[in-house]
Amino acid sequence: MLLVDEVKITVKAGDGGNGCMAFRREKYVPRGGPSGGDGGNGGDIRMIATIHRNTLLHFRFNPEYTAQRGRHGEGSNCKGHEGESILIQVPVGTTVYDEETGEKLYDFTSDGEEWLSAKGGRGGRGNARFTSSTHQAPTEHEAGFPGEFKRLRLELRLLADVGLVGYPNAGKSTLISRLSAARPKIADYPFTTLEPNLGVVQLPDHRSFVVADIPGIIEGAHEGKGLGIQFLKHVERTKVLVHLVDMSETGREPADDFEILMREMESFSEELTKKPMLVVASKMDVAQDPERVESLKKLAWDKGLAFHEISSATGQGIDELKFILAEAILPPLG
Repeated sequence: MLLVDEVKITVKAGDGGNGCMAFRREKYVPRGGPSGGDGGNGGDIRMIATIHRNTLLHFRFNPEYTAQRGRHGEGSNCKGHEGESILIQVPVGTTVYDEETGEKLYDFTSDGEEWLSAKGGRGGRGNARFTSSTHQAPTEHEAGFPGEFKRLRLELRLLADVGLVGYPNAGKSTLISRLSAARPKIADYPFTTLEPNLGVVQLPDHRSFVVADIPGIIEGAHEGKGLGIQFLKHVERTKVLVHLVDMSETGREPADDFEILMREMESFSEELTKKPMLVVASKMDVAQDPERVESLKKLAWDKGLAFHEISSATGQGIDELKFILAEAILPPLG
């Protein structure tokens, strides 16, 4: 399932340092002459693609990047230090546009790929650089040149890492609101969700992943019933499926709900049933019959699937589920 994540940032490369005007005045050095050094170049701003990020969320908290300016030149032909550059990490798949013109500037397609997004200004020349056979005591020196400034738009076509599937009112929208900052429409009637909701789940270690609420899968969905295959086709693009089963008293057996939806996905594509899957018993705060929970747990274990219990209303099991999913999806740190 694709989501276009988009942020706007500004990048300002460092200005170059000013050139120095100085003359050498030392004992035992006849005809000392000009000795002003050049200014240092300003720091660049570069971007690098990494597989360890898969959203642009971190740019929303820090949208401005300014590299260090170069140091001014000094006497005795000492050149100023270069300004410190900045390396910005972006997810693989990020496309960079000029915000003002809309021009596509770069497309990151592989891990470790680098791009110079703003070049630092050149340091100004000191007066020692202006000497000639006819001009041996120059007073000319240059100011540093400004670094590039750009307003950029970063666009990332996100592939949802986690797909939440289940009957209408199984608690998918509520769960996505607890896992992420997404605020989907939630109400107590079927087909509240008429289009996929997506949210970015942020972890304490600053990693993140994308979770999608896949709506409208009911019995006969592969034949076009309900919201039909328009959403079943999105499930194919996710890495992990979380199968939510409503444990409240709805009149249907939880194990039956699970079996029906598994058949729907298998009828649409056998590959769906081979995806990594987690069975999640939702609405545990209102579950009245322990036997219903046990029957679903046994069914999951018989199929070799992990089983987890949550309540989005009370927060039961939410944090544990978040880290279970992160472990299944994200590459290990380091």
